[in-house]
Amino acid sequence: MTPPIVKRYLIAFEKYKWIGLASFALIVAGSTVVAVQPDPPTNYVADGALTYNRPPVSFSATGNEIQQQGQELSEAALLSDQIIETVATKLSIKPKTIGTNVALKLPEKGKSGEVLSTLIELKYKDTDYKRAREVVQELMQAMIKLSGDINTARLTSIIKKIEERVPQARLELQTAEKKLEQYDRRERPAILSAENGSLLAAVTASQNQQRQIQLNIAGVDAQLRSLQAKLGLNVDKAYVSSALSADPILTELRSQLYQTESQIALLRKDLRPEHPTMIQLQRQKQATEELIQQRAGEVVGGGGTTAPLARDVSGIRAQSNLDPARQALANQMVTLQTQRETLQQQLAQQVREETRLRQEYSLIPNKQLERSRLEQEVALKKAVYDQMQAKLTDSKTAEAETVSSLTVARAPSVLAEPTKPKSVPATLAIGGFLGFLVGGGVIFLLGSLEGTFKTKEDIRENLKQREVVLLGELPLMPVDDLAPERIPVVFSPDSPFLEFYEKFRSNLRRLGGKDLKVVLIASTGSQEGKTISAYNLGVASARAGKRTLIVETDLRSPSQAASLKVSPDPEATIEPLRYYASLSDCIRLVPEVENLYIIPSPGPVRQSAAILESSEMRRLMEDARERYDMVILDTHPLSYSNDPLLIQPYSDGIVLVARPNYTQENMLGEAIDQLMEADLGLVGVIINGADIEVAQPQPVETNTVEDTEVAASANNYN
Repeated sequence: MTPPIVKRYLIAFEKYKWIGLASFALIVAGSTVVAVQPDPPTNYVADGALTYNRPPVSFSATGNEIQQQGQELSEAALLSDQIIETVATKLSIKPKTIGTNVALKLPEKGKSGEVLSTLIELKYKDTDYKRAREVVQELMQAMIKLSGDINTARLTSIIKKIEERVPQARLELQTAEKKLEQYDRRERPAILSAENGSLLAAVTASQNQQRQIQLNIAGVDAQLRSLQAKLGLNVDKAYVSSALSADPILTELRSQLYQTESQIALLRKDLRPEHPTMIQLQRQKQATEELIQQRAGEVVGGGGTTAPLARDVSGIRAQSNLDPARQALANQMVTLQTQRETLQQQLAQQVREETRLRQEYSLIPNKQLERSRLEQEVALKKAVYDQMQAKLTDSKTAEAETVSSLTVARAPSVLAEPTKPKSVPATLAIGGFLGFLVGGGVIFLLGSLEGTFKTKEDIRENLKQREVVLLGELPLMPVDDLAPERIPVVFSPDSPFLEFYEKFRSNLRRLGGKDLKVVLIASTGSQEGKTISAYNLGVASARAGKRTLIVETDLRSPSQAASLKVSPDPEATIEPLRYYASLSDCIRLVPEVENLYIIPSPGPVRQSAAILESSEMRRLMEDARERYDMVILDTHPLSYSNDPLLIQPYSDGIVLVARPNYTQENMLGEAIDQLMEADLGLVGVIINGADIEVAQPQPVETNTVEDTEVAASANNYN
């Protein structure tokens, strides 16, 4: 059995053999041109080598770094366009010629990165002996100069960058020093006092003074209690009584009041209260008391010049009647109270001072940390500034040491490159072999790019991947003595082709079940053989004893009923709806097959969609479902119109027809996905025109390619 890939290639070869032969001829012609060309001229290879260079004396670390970096030049840098163009201009050579013929080998490195060799080998190939040597020599000098320029540029860049950053580093250092100085002016005395112990001594002294003041307050309180016990007055009362008793006006008024009361007491024995003298004395007493009250109010209120006393003026005679001894004691109490208040203020002041000192002492660690941070910042800025100054000095020192990192290790030497004479037969043989490969590859590539299934195996594999049932494989049928417009139909019950359609019918019945009465036969494109499949499926069904009806629902194409020896109604095209109005009028009996009937298409007609969706077509399909055991619907291709989807609601299942070398892979996949996603009842797929050997009852001599093409054209009907 021929492998599928060979079948695909043979099919592609039949279509694209002239393109493949043209490719073969083109390759052979090219190899012939190469073979007849004269031998190339002798090539000369100039070989030179560079090595890494170090300065004899180095006084700076920067110079060593620059020299070390100069040993890391890449091939792209050493053979840059600038170097090649410079050498090409100097020697009047095209830069492309130098770039094509020059080769550079950098020093090899071991697995751990160590350099195994310091040689940079340079080779140049040319047909001119002298020019090859000059090119290598100029390239080496240009590379040495490039290395020196790169080293100088690196050093200049370092110096420039450092000089740009030094002012900023100096400013940052000065700013940090200024911050530390300002902090020391503000917080350094407190830090020093905490460090030398004077802050703790001040706290202790404040505590001692508080204790001494508290002792003094206790002594004053004892004296006040003693005086209060003797006088029977508190400090405020004693102060008021002392003030009232010491006032001379109150003393004089109080004396006048005593005299008036004495006269009243003497005259009361002799005179009645209503006596004018008694009345006069009473008025005089009353006036004196009012004056006493008024004066007492002035003394207690302060008269606007002193602070008022915290005391009312009731009982003024008792309050202002202190004798000198008690008045002295009262004054002493007032003095002690003033002393006590003074001591309390001093105590409160000492408490606040202690609190302040303690708070200041608690902040000392934070202040020390802040000062330490400022000192570190100054040290860091100073270290950076010092490093920049040192690097700048070192870089300026390296200016006198900077040289190229490369030097000549081996002067250019030129050797003639050995040439091998060209073999014409070998060149032609290689060209023929390449032409055969290219021609065959072009044919295979063009066949692959078509996007069609080449063999039945391709279709079978695609259906397997999509999990779609394969209902059968149908072979090509012979077309001997058949008119070009007819399609082959299996009329004979002894035909070997009938068993393939019988197998197709039985698989359809087995998978569809008893409910599968109306089958829609569709294809994705034209010439895939859906009409042949529908007709011969109807023949197989009728041969099996089933009343079978074939309905040509492809209203966009002429009827193929003549292949069944049935003549279509010529008037049906004029009024297709009237044609379909009665099943008895439009149906035709196939003369050579019992139980087989057909409704020829009235097409081609306009507005086929309207006819398929008409009520006449609906009644026709309902009537056909009741009368026949199996109804086969032959439709228009899916890729050309939606007519198959319009007639689909009348069917119980859809069968797609695929044909090798005609069915597009993407179109079949899209049709299957559309039918399965919309749940339109896809039963399966059949492969028409499959490469199957059929045992013929008589020998068939038409085995030429032309006969095969005639058979294929007969099976191309829709």
